[in-house]
Amino acid sequence: MNSSPLPSTLRMVAWEVTRSCNLSCIHCRASAEKGPYAGELSTEESKNLLEEIAAFSRPVVILTGGEPLLREDIYELAAYGDGLGLRMVLATNGTLVTEGIARRMRESGIQRVSISLDGPDAESHDAFRQMSGAFAGAMTGIAALKKAGMEFQVNTTITSTNRHQLSAMMDLAVRLGAAAHHIFLLVPTGRGRDLANQAISAQDYEDTLQAFHSASLTCPIPLKATCAPHYYRILHQKGSAGKRPSTEGHGTLHAVTRGCLGGISFCFISHTGQVQPCGYLELNCGNIRKAGFEMIWKNAAVFQKLRNPEAFSGKCGHCEFFRVCGGCRARAYELTGDYLAEEPFCIYEPARKAAALPSRGETEPGSPE
Repeated sequence: MNSSPLPSTLRMVAWEVTRSCNLSCIHCRASAEKGPYAGELSTEESKNLLEEIAAFSRPVVILTGGEPLLREDIYELAAYGDGLGLRMVLATNGTLVTEGIARRMRESGIQRVSISLDGPDAESHDAFRQMSGAFAGAMTGIAALKKAGMEFQVNTTITSTNRHQLSAMMDLAVRLGAAAHHIFLLVPTGRGRDLANQAISAQDYEDTLQAFHSASLTCPIPLKATCAPHYYRILHQKGSAGKRPSTEGHGTLHAVTRGCLGGISFCFISHTGQVQPCGYLELNCGNIRKAGFEMIWKNAAVFQKLRNPEAFSGKCGHCEFFRVCGGCRARAYELTGDYLAEEPFCIYEPARKAAALPSRGETEPGSPE
C-alpha cells in the first residue's frame, strides 16, 4: 500500500540565518538568546548557498532565526535570493519592525512576513514570550508592515495554556488584516522541553485540529496547520482537501501537500550550515561547508529513509493515510529516540492491522493514496 518512494521535490527551505534573538521565548526550539553565536555563515557563504539552492530548485526560502532582523546583511541576502528567482519570506517576532524596516523588507524582495502571536492579548502573549511589551511591540510591527504594504501572516504555537484561545487568535488575525493564520502544535525541543507539561494530550490534539478544520470552512482568511500532520488525514476524512480553491492554506495546496514534509519537500539549514529534515529534528544530514547542498538534499541517508515508506514502524508504517500525514518525525524522535517510529500523539487507528495489509505493490481500495 505504501511501498513506492515518496516524491522529493524541494519546495521550501527554512534557513536559520542567525541564532541571535532579542527575546527568550519559552518554546524556542533553538533556545536562542542574544548571542552572538560563533560559526554563522558569512555573507559570501550565504550567497553561495542561495546559488546552490537556485541551481536545481525554486523553493520558498524562509529567513528565520533566532531573530533574522538582527543579521546586518539580511536585506542584502533577501535581495540576492530574489534576484535568483527564489521566493523570499521572513519570520520575525515583530518587535524590531519599524516603518523603515518594513520598507526595506519590501524593497529587498521579501514577499511575505510572518509575525508570531501566541495569545490574543498582552498578558498571554508576553508570558509566552517572557518579555513585557512583546505584544505591544508585535502590534506596532504589524502596523508598520501594513503601512508599507507588506503582506504578513500570523503564526501561533499551540499549547495547553493557550489552546482555549485559538478562536480568539483566529479572530485577531482576521481583524489585523493578516493574509493567513498558521498554527504550530508544540514540538518539545530546545527550551520547549521545559514545556512538556504544557503539551496537549493526544485527544486534545485531535480535538484542536478538528475545531481548526471546522473554522477553516468559514474563516475569511486561509488557515493552515503546521507541525500537525494529522490535520491532512482529517482533511481527507472530511473530504475537504482541494474543495476550497486558494494558493495558500486551503484547497489546491492541501490537495498536493503532506503533513510532515521533513526530507520530503522541506528541509532546515542551521546558522552554521547544518542541513536537517526540520528545525525540530536535529539530525545532521550534512553541512554545506563540506558538501554541496544539492548532493545533501538528494543523497543524505536520513532523507532517503524519510522518503521510503517501508522504513517506518508502528501504525504509521501501515496507515492508509501515511502519504498525506506521515506523523511528526520530531515528536517520534524526541519521545522514542527513533525518528521512523509511529507518531506518539495520534489517536487514529489504521483501518487494517499490519498483518492484514495487501501485498506489496497493491493499493487498498478507497485509500487516499
